[in-house]
Amino acid sequence: MELIPSIDLIGGQVVRLHRGRFDDAVFYSREALELARTWSGLGARSLHVVDLDGARSGRRENADTIARVVENTTLAVQVGGGIRDDESLEAVYASGAERAVSGSALAEDPARAGRWVERYGPDRLVAALDVRAGSEPEVLTRGWVRESGRSLWELLDLLLDQGYRWFLCTDVDRDGMLSGPNTDLYAECVRRAPQASFIASGGVSRADDLEALADTGVAAAVSGKALLEGRISAEEAERCWRGE
Repeated sequence: MELIPSIDLIGGQVVRLHRGRFDDAVFYSREALELARTWSGLGARSLHVVDLDGARSGRRENADTIARVVENTTLAVQVGGGIRDDESLEAVYASGAERAVSGSALAEDPARAGRWVERYGPDRLVAALDVRAGSEPEVLTRGWVRESGRSLWELLDLLLDQGYRWFLCTDVDRDGMLSGPNTDLYAECVRRAPQASFIASGGVSRADDLEALADTGVAAAVSGKALLEGRISAEEAERCWRGE
């Protein structure tokens, strides 16, 4: 399982939200490019970057900061936030990003989802499944503030039928909370769709959590706050990136 470090951006600054709430944010002094270079030097191969302003407004608002990271590191960068139309998707690829992450556009317009995967292929797209867990996990959209009316399993089946292969699944109630990942949710995702590649997001607080996620069968796990605050140490991250 791959560990993917994560950077969230508001106004060009690195930030972490609690449960996706913009009124409950922690800002960090380190710049995005500095962090990306640090993690790359320790052995990271990929980076997950989210334009939180874009997720809220539907427009890419941190494109310059993201472009600097893409241009000045060797990391395979996947970019999310505000990718809701063909123009914004093209702009992400034009910046040099490896993958584009989109959630709201896919949940709200499944026909568009099919066009995108047909045009760009399944390895350059990641479907974001942002869910509020429960007996029937529900997908949220528009920066996690709008209920889509779709269950996770309904949307997953629909996107699999469209040809999607990569899925970023976030338990929004655990995101930024350092409360441990929802391993039951990810194990169920893998059980229902063993042909897919899932990226787990939300709740990672220590290195042991990564081992628990690996046991679920997910392909990767995103960590932001735990890495930023040293709860997963540089030594632990480096061992993970070396495959030890």
